[in-house]
Amino acid sequence: MQPTTVGGDDRSGKSPDAYRTIGEASAAIGVPQHVLRFWETRFSQVRPLKRAGNRRYYRPGDIALLKRIRQLLHEEGYSIRGVQRLLKSAGTKAVVEQGSTATIPQTDEPSATGGSDLQEIVDELVRVRDLLR
Repeated sequence: MQPTTVGGDDRSGKSPDAYRTIGEASAAIGVPQHVLRFWETRFSQVRPLKRAGNRRYYRPGDIALLKRIRQLLHEEGYSIRGVQRLLKSAGTKAVVEQGSTATIPQTDEPSATGGSDLQEIVDELVRVRDLLR
């Protein structure tokens, strides 16, 4: 018997409100399991329930957040640091609910003038170095 599709991308036959194992979460999000474990170390908002033996169980909210993180990293070109800043400044709920980042400030992207904060810092450091010579 073929598993049914529930909620558009889950083929496990589980309720949309059911917790998912790391394997099921990995399949639903489209990234390997080790990537999910890595993201846990980089995004404090990703906190799956851990049971005996450190077995991870992802809630529906965790899955939604992970899908959005994947979209930001892989499709919209954000860096890990950029997603961290976005989650911190806009909040987890706003980032998950936002289908497009059009109204969310992109703190690590180049400014409208073509420069970036990092480039301005580098330029200032070069000026200071030249003054000290």
